[in-house]
Amino acid sequence: MDTGIVIVDYGAGNLRSVAKALEKVGFPGKVTDSPKEVLQAKGVILPGVGSSGAAMAALEARELVEPQKETARKGAPFFGVCLGLQLLLETSEEDPRPCLGVTPGRVRRFVTDLKVPHMGWNQVFFTGEHPLFTGVPDGSYFYFVHSYYAEPQDPSVVLGQTDYGVTFCSSLATGNLVATQFHPEKSGPVGLRLYENFVRLMMLEGAKPLSRH
Repeated sequence: MDTGIVIVDYGAGNLRSVAKALEKVGFPGKVTDSPKEVLQAKGVILPGVGSSGAAMAALEARELVEPQKETARKGAPFFGVCLGLQLLLETSEEDPRPCLGVTPGRVRRFVTDLKVPHMGWNQVFFTGEHPLFTGVPDGSYFYFVHSYYAEPQDPSVVLGQTDYGVTFCSSLATGNLVATQFHPEKSGPVGLRLYENFVRLMMLEGAKPLSRH
C-alpha cells in the first residue's frame, strides 16, 4: 500500500526504526533522499540523531532543505522527530549553521546539575488537546536521548512539556506541522499510537491543518 508518506534520508538518523514503526501501525512509508519525492509526498517524517550542523550540511548536500520548507509551507502533514524537531527552528547553540527555520525559535543546551544528555524515559504533559495525542494519556512516558532542547518563539505552538532540571518543549504543533523531542518509535504502544494518529489524520483530513480542538 502506497500511503504517500516519505521518511527523509540524509545519511543519518533512525530511519529503519521509524519505517518499522509505520509498518507496525499499517501505514508503510518510503525512505528517500529524493527532493522530488519529498515535494510530491502527501506527508513527510524528518527523523534525526546527531548534531544539527552535520544534519543541515547533509540536507544541503542532498538538496533537501528547500523541498522540506516548501512541503511544510504548502500544508502537507510534517512530523519532526528528536533532532528533526530541533531542525525545524531557526538556530541552535550546538552549531552556527542555520536550521530549517520553518517555525521561529532557537535550540538551547541543557544547563542543569542533572546528567546530560537527557537519556531514558520521562513524562510528557500536554498544554492542550491535539489530534496527534488522541488516545494518549496526559503524563505518559516516552523515550528521550538529547542534550539540546527547542525554545519556540511563540509559546502557543508548544504542545507538550517535560521537566529535566528545566521545563522544556517536548512536542510542538503549528498548522499541519507536528514534532516531538522524544522518539515515538522507541516508546512502546503510546509512541506507535502517535504515528498511527499522524497518518490516519493525514489520510482523512488531507491538507487541512491538524489544529488543536
